Amino acid sequence: MNYWLMKSEPDVFSYDDLVEKGKAEWDGVRNHAAQGHMKAMRKGDLSIFYHSNIGVEAVGIMEIVEEAAPDSTDDTGKWIAVHVAPHKKLDRSVTLKVMKADSALADMVMLRQSRLSVSPLTQQQFEHIVALSKA
Repeated sequence: MNYWLMKSEPDVFSYDDLVEKGKAEWDGVRNHAAQGHMKAMRKGDLSIFYHSNIGVEAVGIMEIVEEAAPDSTDDTGKWIAVHVAPHKKLDRSVTLKVMKADSALADMVMLRQSRLSVSPLTQQQFEHIVALSKA
């Protein structure tokens, strides 16, 4: 299993929106590095759902339920999307400030490449964020 962190602006699409829909296409990603990460995703992988711009915090866990396929919002056929489903809302959110201050997360890709909307996590990083949500 692989682990990921995927960002969405909560005023555009929030974790609660995902829960309400039950399943959604993770579309609109137009960065080549982020697209590469999405192409590497496999059904059953887990991702931290991160609210960007507003809140700047990890709020939930979602599961990759369908692997890379053409992005329905792309008329060029150049970009892909994956489908995700809610897995579990975190007990409490984990803010960017908390993640930046935690040495166990110092090598997290998102902290080094903050503009990247989809990034990998190690299993240890994923589990540490989940543990921080329970602290």
